[in-house]
Amino acid sequence: MTAYRKYDFPVSKIRRFLEPGPVVLVSSAWKGQTNIMTMAWHTVMEFSPSLIGCMITAANHSYEMIRKSKECVINIPELELAEIVAGIGNTSGAEIDKFEEFGLTAAPSTKVGAPLIKECYANFECEVVDSRLLKKYNFFILEVVKAHAPKTPKYPRTIHYRGDGIFMVSGETLNLKKFFKKENL
Repeated sequence: MTAYRKYDFPVSKIRRFLEPGPVVLVSSAWKGQTNIMTMAWHTVMEFSPSLIGCMITAANHSYEMIRKSKECVINIPELELAEIVAGIGNTSGAEIDKFEEFGLTAAPSTKVGAPLIKECYANFECEVVDSRLLKKYNFFILEVVKAHAPKTPKYPRTIHYRGDGIFMVSGETLNLKKFFKKENL
């Protein structure tokens, strides 16, 4: 084991150590308009029902679309879409049609009005089930009402944000099932 010598670290930069999941593309729709935003601030909150919490700043064009429609789709891009993901995150849907600008295909959802992104590895149709934390924290609680994913690859190469424009790619997989009780798998 390594014992590290530690120094003061900027509190505003700790996200580079804590970002748990892949960067996702959130698609939304409201009054005939669609949008896509890049998001890394999300967390699984419950397994059944499947709940996801996410922070979307009120300054983001998608915020009002999701707040008003009460739904969205969380789309999981793979490494091959990394530059598109960064481009989407650095443009505004108030100014451009991101589906058209980035050459992505809006596919119909089965349970919500927001479109799926066909080029993404997986798509999770979500409904806003709790908005009590919106005013104070811009925090949505979503329930995944329909999930779409291929059987292979089982572990796609996803990208993860480290802050300051730096990403990492999901890497080596460790199988530690022997340490888990069967009911926890």
